[in-house]
Amino acid sequence: MDTLSIIIIALIVLFSVSRLLPAKGVRQITTAELKNELGDSNKQFIDVRTPGEFKANRIQGFRNIPLQQLALKTGELSKEREVVVICQSGMRSGKASKMLKKSGFAKVTNVKGGMSAWS
Repeated sequence: MDTLSIIIIALIVLFSVSRLLPAKGVRQITTAELKNELGDSNKQFIDVRTPGEFKANRIQGFRNIPLQQLALKTGELSKEREVVVICQSGMRSGKASKMLKKSGFAKVTNVKGGMSAWS
């Protein structure tokens, strides 16, 4: 294998791994920690699952903004208040957290494990 092939493979691996890592500056919490924060009116609670998933099972206090619509609806959220994001497993909320950070939201929290970990 030549040097160029090794470099290309290394870049692909780095890119793949970086997509799975949490976004810099995004706080990660468990569902147990979420239970202690739910009553905080200074936070915005966003569920990025589909409307069908949200309707079938949701946590009171969360607002449904599907991941596909989040970029269009960031203007409806306050950049001054913390945004807590949840999905089914933590993958979509991780993507949403990165998107919010890139859009200028200072305080973003991702719920690890999502609704699958909620009991």
